[in-house]
Amino acid sequence: MKKILVTGATGYLGGRLCHALLQQGHPVRVLVRRTSDLSSLPPPTDAAAAIEIVYGDVTDYRSLLSACSDCHVIFHVAAVVEPWLPDPSKFFSVNVGGLKNVLQAVHHEKYFCTEYEKSKAYADKIAIQAASEGVPIVAVYPGVIYGPGKVTAGNVVARMIYGNYLLIWVFVKVWKRQISFSHVDDVVEGHIAAMNKGQPGERYLLTGENASFRHVFDIAAIITETKKPLFSIPFWAIDAYGWASVMFSRITGKLPLISPRLQHSLTTLRSILEQTVNVLKHQWAYSCEKAKVELDYNPRSLKEGLAEMLHWLKNLGLIKF
Repeated sequence: MKKILVTGATGYLGGRLCHALLQQGHPVRVLVRRTSDLSSLPPPTDAAAAIEIVYGDVTDYRSLLSACSDCHVIFHVAAVVEPWLPDPSKFFSVNVGGLKNVLQAVHHEKYFCTEYEKSKAYADKIAIQAASEGVPIVAVYPGVIYGPGKVTAGNVVARMIYGNYLLIWVFVKVWKRQISFSHVDDVVEGHIAAMNKGQPGERYLLTGENASFRHVFDIAAIITETKKPLFSIPFWAIDAYGWASVMFSRITGKLPLISPRLQHSLTTLRSILEQTVNVLKHQWAYSCEKAKVELDYNPRSLKEGLAEMLHWLKNLGLIKF
């Protein structure tokens, strides 16, 4: 279940929200001031469902940033709710400043898996701001793109199969996490549909079937009539492999599989391996229903798309089956 942070948890609404979240089985963390009345919070009767209390304040950015760590969802319900205060600035410091701090915390660089993700998020923010100022922008967001075409980092599935990246990926324990896969031609059609039917200022997910990498490789094995990967190993083992491969690269000058074309320092190689594992720890499943309704977006099934890609690789002589 997703770990949830609740601000304003000691208030009227916040306390009830915490009760409901716990009843649904969510692990809940609350950010409270040391002077707060905790009576509205659920009592710590069940250790498995106990609330995690951290002390701080939405007006204190550092405490808020720490509270956000490892949380997947934030309910920001903290507010000053009074008809009048002798110091009216408190309304703005909490109700406005608190929200600004929350938004800054969730966009803090520590919450990005990779520098690529961070750069795209910042670029998206610029585009959305421009759209709000009247620039006719229609934003589209594909999933993990795959299919026939150039075998680059942008075609990661083909690159993994062709370049033996499978040796790294299939043994990671989190290969069962869901990722949204988008066939390149579906994404192309989605871009054209966005030009013709998209509304300026709107955002559309050009995603496809949600599946794990394990499912992808299982489908590929069925199509090629080869054996499926049989087992996985935990994070500590892939982490140990990361250190070993970096040290081996340092000694021999041969780059590890995860970075076949770039020269990196020891620190950079270590960072790449950590970021790869960190990406795999997250769920990347999305719905493209909005694009289907408004753009007539119609992504193909993963089985159909993989069959096309695998036969394309075979025809080029890059793989055999």
